[in-house]
Amino acid sequence: MSLADGRPLQWKAEGMNISSKLPEIGTTIFTVMSRLAEESGAINLGQGFPDFDCDPALQALVTDAMRDGHNQYAPLAGIASLRTAISSKNARLYGWRYDPETDITVTAGATQALMTAVLAVVRPGDEVIVLEPVYDSYVPAIRLAGGTPVPVRLREGDYGTPWDKVRAARTPRTRLLIVNSPHNPSGAIWSAQDLDALEVLVQDTDLLLLSDEVYEHIVFDGAAHQSLSRRPALAERAFVVSSFGKTFHATGWKIGYCCAPAALTAEFRKVHQFTVFAVSAPMQYALAAWLEDPARYESLPSFYQAKRDRFRAGLAASRFRLLPCPGTFFQLADYSAISQESEEAFARRLTTAHGVAAIPVSAFYAQALERRVVRFCFAKKDQTLDEALDRLTRI
Repeated sequence: MSLADGRPLQWKAEGMNISSKLPEIGTTIFTVMSRLAEESGAINLGQGFPDFDCDPALQALVTDAMRDGHNQYAPLAGIASLRTAISSKNARLYGWRYDPETDITVTAGATQALMTAVLAVVRPGDEVIVLEPVYDSYVPAIRLAGGTPVPVRLREGDYGTPWDKVRAARTPRTRLLIVNSPHNPSGAIWSAQDLDALEVLVQDTDLLLLSDEVYEHIVFDGAAHQSLSRRPALAERAFVVSSFGKTFHATGWKIGYCCAPAALTAEFRKVHQFTVFAVSAPMQYALAAWLEDPARYESLPSFYQAKRDRFRAGLAASRFRLLPCPGTFFQLADYSAISQESEEAFARRLTTAHGVAAIPVSAFYAQALERRVVRFCFAKKDQTLDEALDRLTRI
């Protein structure tokens, strides 16, 4: 490589002062455990993705869209038919109709939507309340925006929200509260009473909300997902994020969306256009057509409940103690009857010695909280689950 005048380009690392914006952040625990599972030949019940494919008919719609010439940039906000389908779906399920033109943005996965929302509204000096255990992208996003994360721990046992502690954490500098239901990693879900409490909390404030609802269709035992979109007083100040990857078993497509009132969406899109601008056009056309049949997402609770029940029944005779799992495709298990190792040490040994990978829940806390609990993902083929259960019950 040379400069324009022909002189060789010199690159010296010595003396450079590189100051990391995220000095404490390394490779995520999900990547670490998945790599360890691959190296060990273990069954990967750690990272949250299915080992089965999405519907072949959905894949065919992508091929159709490509053949129809939808292979160039999509509009910044997403194609109109998909945004209209999202609006109709939300109105049908939750009663709040977002304007497809001004209130809905299709994103490169839910993680991008979460990051974009934080960067859009959080400024240096702002505080953002997060509920621990917390999904790993929230805190780095807050720090990159110059904000300060303020953790509030969920209740031990049921991982319910301690609203008195959330209220106590609020200060004049609090800009945003990030919530997550159904909750990763615990599987806890919000009730209507939680929405009541949140309405009281935000009343007469300018507090904004960011609601991570990527598991909205994975709730069990007849429960209804309590989206912030159900309450006008909450929807009018909230970014609500969801994921087609989680809903349609296509996590590798990395397509999600964010719904928010027009004023918030305008700020959201300012950031969105300079991060990804737009996402895969043919997949958007496919998803728009796929959403025409509500059964394709309405069947999800029973599909995953069968897997949850199979996994729980299989572990019932083991030395693991299972925690409640009312939603998501994750099951928490207490291993204190098996070992007193730290959660990370146990998860590593479980992978290398017993051939099943899990995620230590301590990784979801700013300051690791050791409760002898690991997270398993049961979004797997029955054969995969049965083989994993055979290994786990022999520990």
